[in-house]
Amino acid sequence: MISGIEKEIVILLKKEDKKAISLLYENYADALYGVIKKVIVDEDVAQDVLQETFVKIWRYAKKYDPTKAKLFTWLYRIAYNTAIDKTRALKNKNEKEVQMATSDVYKITTNSLNQDVLDIKKHLSSIEEKYQIVINALFFEGMTQQEASEELDIPLGTIKSRLKIGLRELKKIYNP
Repeated sequence: MISGIEKEIVILLKKEDKKAISLLYENYADALYGVIKKVIVDEDVAQDVLQETFVKIWRYAKKYDPTKAKLFTWLYRIAYNTAIDKTRALKNKNEKEVQMATSDVYKITTNSLNQDVLDIKKHLSSIEEKYQIVINALFFEGMTQQEASEELDIPLGTIKSRLKIGLRELKKIYNP
């Protein structure tokens, strides 16, 4: 059985009346926040997810069908799924961030290199062209590895391999 306030909210949602959001917030925000907090511990992130939840509720209001689910069930699913999506997005973001301390890309030592003869552009031409292109893009054009991958239409893994091999070849020139 549908309550009076729930019925009013459904009617307002179908009409895209902005009063529906106010009523939803007044009547369901605390419960939805509780749902979100079970998935996300961080207060600020949970508040953001609550906001995203209400945006989604508004966006999908016309799709709500009272014959398929009670209003709270529908709201619960949106809140829960939004929280799960946010958790996954944050996890993926953290996994994709390059950890400078653990990355060996920037740990190229130059102690053994003679700084007086360090003219990379001149010696770059003595290594294979495929390595020249990558080193030139990364060091002289200032591209990131991802940008070089996209610009040169070369897979990211290949960019990394060619950088590593190219630098090894340059090192042989400077430190025979």
